[in-house]
Amino acid sequence: QVQLVESGGGLVQPGGSLRLSCTASGSIFRINDMGWYRQAPGKQRELVATITSGGSTNYVDSVKGRFTISRDNAKNTVYLQMNSLKPEDTAVYYCNAHIATLSTPWGTTYWGQGTQVTVSS
Repeated sequence: QVQLVESGGGLVQPGGSLRLSCTASGSIFRINDMGWYRQAPGKQRELVATITSGGSTNYVDSVKGRFTISRDNAKNTVYLQMNSLKPEDTAVYYCNAHIATLSTPWGTTYWGQGTQVTVSS
């Protein structure tokens, strides 16, 4: 069984910063790509950023230059540093990871439970 547990969400004023963390635990053999998605009220879930096991990153245009995704492979953890936050960044943020276990060596996509980020004055 694999679990992803997120932390770090909250309420912040426009222009502020937050750092999200997501740690994978369980019978993990290998973690491939990891990422962050978000879903605002009334909108579809969208990709925010991804990072490969080798550290290559990809961002949606709206967060480029403001958000930074990183990972600590030794801790099975992915981070999202969010700076210069805007009200339109308000959403539930979900982490995502493609993880191989001994029973599923081809890998399966797992999701965290989500953490609320609210940007408001």
